[in-house]
Amino acid sequence: MCAVVVQARKSGESPVELPGFLYGFYERKLLRSLKQDRIPRHIGVMVDGNRRWARQFNAPTSQGHQAGADKIHEFLGWCQELGVKVVTLYMLSTDNMSRSGEELDLLMGIIANTMDRLDEDEDVSVHAMGAPELLPDYLAERLNKLTARTPVHEKIHVNVAVGYGGRREIVDAVRELLHDADAKGRKMSDVADELSVDDISKFLYTRGQPDPDLVIRTSGEQRLSGFLMWQSAYSEFYFCEALWPAFRKVDFLRALRDYAGRQRRFGT
Repeated sequence: MCAVVVQARKSGESPVELPGFLYGFYERKLLRSLKQDRIPRHIGVMVDGNRRWARQFNAPTSQGHQAGADKIHEFLGWCQELGVKVVTLYMLSTDNMSRSGEELDLLMGIIANTMDRLDEDEDVSVHAMGAPELLPDYLAERLNKLTARTPVHEKIHVNVAVGYGGRREIVDAVRELLHDADAKGRKMSDVADELSVDDISKFLYTRGQPDPDLVIRTSGEQRLSGFLMWQSAYSEFYFCEALWPAFRKVDFLRALRDYAGRQRRFGT
């Protein structure tokens, strides 16, 4: 009989090992405990831990990245099932661009294949976030094609952060705001005097979208790493020990249960 381990979250608790059939029961129990009005509209996910997952099995890094890509499609299915409307996936940061050429080439190819799979789903709309000039032409073209596509019946909107950096996004937003003001003949002193939070938000990569209600990071790391720095000002955060390829539906449901139990204060 296959067994799984449910990680304990509170200090002092021991992990609980459940046989497969009890795992299914536990998953259904978590599902029943969730109320639709407490499901986040927008979830940001830092898909972290692919390389460490591969090392556990003495497997090549590319196998970890592929397992992580497969998990993305599984995760989006869970989100559609539960009614999540927007998902932002942090897949490749500008800092990651300094990895070895061989690993980066393999990762770019896996990301491109992931985009092709998303293109096959007529219920998914995709928006690319990041610096396309840092990416190979074939990947930048795939992302542009997906962004331009209109789904037949949109059930979920997916932001794909590839070649993305949070500081760069804010700089790009301010740069675009200034160019827009200049094109309209506005004086820079007036722009500075009248500048507001909403003015900058209008030029972010996620313009027109709700800010993330919940940000999930896998692999046990507890930092933002530049992800949605502006948009996550009032988000709730959930850090999970599971490495991304090993992230299970029950882990996701527990994150949603934790979110539902919080009182959001939005800075107050």
